[in-house]
Amino acid sequence: MKLCTQDTKEEVNVSDDIFKRKFNNSIVHQLVVFYRNSSRTGNKSQKNRSEVSGSKKKPWKQKGTGNARAGSKRSPIWRSGGVTFAAKPKKYKQKINRKMYRVAMRVILSELIRENRIILLSEIFIDSPKTKIFLKTIRMFSKKRTIVICENIDRNIFLASRNLNEIKVYNIDCINPVKLIQFENTILTIKSIKKIEERLS
Repeated sequence: MKLCTQDTKEEVNVSDDIFKRKFNNSIVHQLVVFYRNSSRTGNKSQKNRSEVSGSKKKPWKQKGTGNARAGSKRSPIWRSGGVTFAAKPKKYKQKINRKMYRVAMRVILSELIRENRIILLSEIFIDSPKTKIFLKTIRMFSKKRTIVICENIDRNIFLASRNLNEIKVYNIDCINPVKLIQFENTILTIKSIKKIEERLS
């Protein structure tokens, strides 16, 4: 199939096997769940008796004091002792096969093309790290929430885009399928779409 650049009206040939796939809801759902779970961090953490500070020395002798038997100040039944069944951070990360990831990414990109949510440009360049200039450049092609995917993010684009909420710039190595779905438009350069084609083939 052929895609046309919005700035120079140049036609680019892309693979039908990657950018013309039928939509598969189940495989996209698995990839999205994988990415969202991988970003979760269980942060609840308590200390058990081996982790709290305190002496391991027996507080008093076993017999003859009239007190109950005690072996350590770290005991869970003591004040400031450890927790009996201490909660630890839960790992939510799942595993996904490389083949499944590639198929799911092909399906997502194909659906974005069908919905006219991919904007192809010959290149993205700004001569100074000014947010106003970068925003004006992007708004010429997209008025909505947009992801910009570049093969290499130069210093000017990085500095100009880092404080924008409606426009996010990602390197080709950091494509996030959840963001591709959430944002309304995706801007790709010729070099980046060729790189994606190479990696998903």
